[in-house]
Amino acid sequence: MLRNGAAAAGGGGPGAGGAATRRPVRVWCDGCYDMVHYGHSNQLRQARAMGDYLIVGVHTDDDITLTIDGKDTYEEVKTAGRYRECKRTQGVSTTDLVGRMLLMTKAHHSNIDEDLDYRKHTDNFGKGPKGHSPWTGVSQFLQTSQKIIQFASGKEPQPGDTIIYVAGAFDLFHIGHVDFLEKVHQLAEKPYIIAGLHFDQEVNRYKGKNYPIMNIHERTLSVLACRYVSEVVIGAPYAVTADLLDHFRVTLVCHGMTEVVPDKDGSDPYEEPKRRSIFQLVDSGSNLTTDLIVQRIIKNRLEFEARNQKKEAKELAVLEAMKRLEEEKH
Repeated sequence: MLRNGAAAAGGGGPGAGGAATRRPVRVWCDGCYDMVHYGHSNQLRQARAMGDYLIVGVHTDDDITLTIDGKDTYEEVKTAGRYRECKRTQGVSTTDLVGRMLLMTKAHHSNIDEDLDYRKHTDNFGKGPKGHSPWTGVSQFLQTSQKIIQFASGKEPQPGDTIIYVAGAFDLFHIGHVDFLEKVHQLAEKPYIIAGLHFDQEVNRYKGKNYPIMNIHERTLSVLACRYVSEVVIGAPYAVTADLLDHFRVTLVCHGMTEVVPDKDGSDPYEEPKRRSIFQLVDSGSNLTTDLIVQRIIKNRLEFEARNQKKEAKELAVLEAMKRLEEEKH
């Protein structure tokens, strides 16, 4: 069972007939999974590696792991010896992402020095009177090659694969993006999808405000976690050039139904694939966009801050209770 670092496994080891008759290990994990990000994806990846079959439970609007009377909801599986924990992904939380939307700062972009006011506001965002909870609080994200390896598929294009290129910001990677990539994946019998991610400054040029909400490193992990994506180009050029198409041997270029903003010189970024007759618009069937998510957050700001303060107060109470139990044991 897994909630921000915990998992319960069922099934067990080999039966009387030995390893050949081993029952499949079924793993359960649950959480709020609000505004799903690569931290959630990493949790599910680790949980899946603990067994053969993963079941995920999604909580209602209160995701604290306590019952009404204050008891640990995982107490029963812990007592049964079926509770496991995995490593929490540092540097990402829904709290931090929401803070970026509300504060309208660009300090989270790559190659931009951190704004001290931004850090002060995020440190206080939703903070309860007794301090920070390690689960709801904000920490710094540091990209490493190992993180990328863990998320990457590691698969090379094979003979007969249809290499499809898509490009964009893929900011706050959401179900609209997944629906689009699924539709693209269905365009070929053996698709190999390469996603080109634009640098933060490029995204900010055509999106404005303080977009992207997630920087290039965070967006890379979010897209790599998608099952339909085989490869990611980190910092892809805005214009889909002949060099890019030839280098990756692209046979199809797809774009969603969102507006295509001209390049800096006013040209069409898809001019080359259109000239080669390999450009195709794909309707995801979803109307969810990053802008709509941000608008929801801004509209419900006060409610979110109150929810965070209440949630963090409960989590701090749990920490105090756990500390007391440890002291009593000794």
